[in-house]
Amino acid sequence: MPTGELLLITLLHLVMTALPMVAAALLAARAGVRSVPVLLAVGLAAGALVGFLSFWAYFGGRTLGESATYLALIGSAWAIGWALWGARLDRALLRSLAIPLALWALASVFLVFFGFAHGGAGEPINASLARFSHQLPSDSQIPFFFSEWFFENGHNGTPPIFPGEWLFSDRPPLQVGYTLSQRPISPGSSELNYQVLGVMLQQLWVIGLWGLLLAARVKPLTRGLVLVAVLVSDVALVNGFFVWPKMLPAALLVAMAALVLTPIWDELRGSLWAAALIAALAALALLGHGSSVFGVVPLLIVAGIRGLPSWRWLAVAVGVGAVLMGSWSAYQKYEDPPGNRLAKWTLAGEPEIDDRGTLETVTDAYSSAGFGEVLHYKAQNVVTIFGGAPMVLSLKATIEAGEMNQIGRAFRVIQFFNLVPGLGLLLLGPLLMIAGWARRRERPEEWNLALLCFAVFAIGTAIWALLVFGNGVDRTVKHISSYLLPLLAIVGGVVGMRAVFPRFAFWYVAVASALSLALYAPALDPLPGTSYSASAIALAGLGLAGFVYLALRPPGEPREPLAGPADRAKPRAAADAGAVAAGVPS
Repeated sequence: MPTGELLLITLLHLVMTALPMVAAALLAARAGVRSVPVLLAVGLAAGALVGFLSFWAYFGGRTLGESATYLALIGSAWAIGWALWGARLDRALLRSLAIPLALWALASVFLVFFGFAHGGAGEPINASLARFSHQLPSDSQIPFFFSEWFFENGHNGTPPIFPGEWLFSDRPPLQVGYTLSQRPISPGSSELNYQVLGVMLQQLWVIGLWGLLLAARVKPLTRGLVLVAVLVSDVALVNGFFVWPKMLPAALLVAMAALVLTPIWDELRGSLWAAALIAALAALALLGHGSSVFGVVPLLIVAGIRGLPSWRWLAVAVGVGAVLMGSWSAYQKYEDPPGNRLAKWTLAGEPEIDDRGTLETVTDAYSSAGFGEVLHYKAQNVVTIFGGAPMVLSLKATIEAGEMNQIGRAFRVIQFFNLVPGLGLLLLGPLLMIAGWARRRERPEEWNLALLCFAVFAIGTAIWALLVFGNGVDRTVKHISSYLLPLLAIVGGVVGMRAVFPRFAFWYVAVASALSLALYAPALDPLPGTSYSASAIALAGLGLAGFVYLALRPPGEPREPLAGPADRAKPRAAADAGAVAAGVPS
């Protein structure tokens, strides 16, 4: 496929995906909301809600679904015009909203063309299966398979079974809904449009993470380093191009983290509309993938420790969550039962299909195993999280063989499966925080954010290790958890290093990011008949360069020294400006 055609498809889906998000954020700004992190969260929630409602519209029928598509796009464009024309929104606020949107667009362009650097646009889903890792399963094809069926059939009949005996009801519908919402305006191959859109959806973490870092009031250079480190990490590259719906719900959870892990939580836990927003983010993340529960629960635990909201606040949140989740649960129960295969597989280690309910299956599994065997399973879960002897022995044998391609593939496999080793060089972050304990007061915002990120990571990982059955059929490999956990671990590692050794951290993160990019640049298992494309590589390079420049020095923000007195004693005016952008009283 010509690179120009792929670029046009990319730009088209960027516009269609952005319209509902921008419209919602600007309408909220016109209503008086001035906190950029909150506005970004509103935009992400609105975009996901449009995707979820699109699924129901197409379930009603193709005519209804296509009408909903055009209504959402035209209505969003009209709302943007009305918000800009009818209200004098502050230019600084608009610029603050435009920066994360531009970063998301640049990250999407980078990954689309980096992924297709060795061709493969003619077989996009197959190309994604081994581009950045070993040969992966067909999971990324499942949303495409069912979106095509619902586009043609709606509610007329039961959806077909995907190879491997997967029912549509076995996995939540959010990415299917997003795909349907743009299906009528998708030129050329529907599979390529799905793949390109899928990359953009997985890259929405950029917007959520910008909101988290802004709300936490970390320094601009630290914020940029975090974004770059995540962009070239295995989490964003592998799971961004292999578009199973894992990073999309993580983006919603990062936006939720921006609201509950930062100083604005003290204000939001007294606001009923904030209860609805936070509940919507959590529910929509669960409607993206059920493993999001391992991100939602630790966020709620840490939020409760930081300050409990009122009973009225909790009632509103539960009500919103029940409406969103209840509609999908009703579909699972009445339209395409039983819809619990993944839950039984994860919680009971039972991949076989039978008529038992989830609770009954879990009870049977634990009763059959006995206390000693269950304890062994949980210990093996912990070993898998840390890699353990199997990982070390496998890597040692590969290195001794001396084949560079196999060594590169071995490191990719480790980062894909093992949570803690997958953090790579950024594991140094917590160690540097311990070594630099005495310097923690020099950059308190960054120190506090790092601790909160590690707290969510630790709580979520502990819950995950305990709940996953772990009998060898199913164990704590990274991709069956919420990708919020490795994302926050990367944030904590980078921000923690910057909190105590800012100059060293800058260069260390830069080198670690360059090495990660080098690890994933080669196409180790390209499709037959493909070759490297100079134009695709050039566009990927431009996207990456633009992202790095904008992330490290966004317009309107002064250049920050790497270290020294000026870095440790920011002028009061600059501090006030940062507080206004984050929506936090200075």
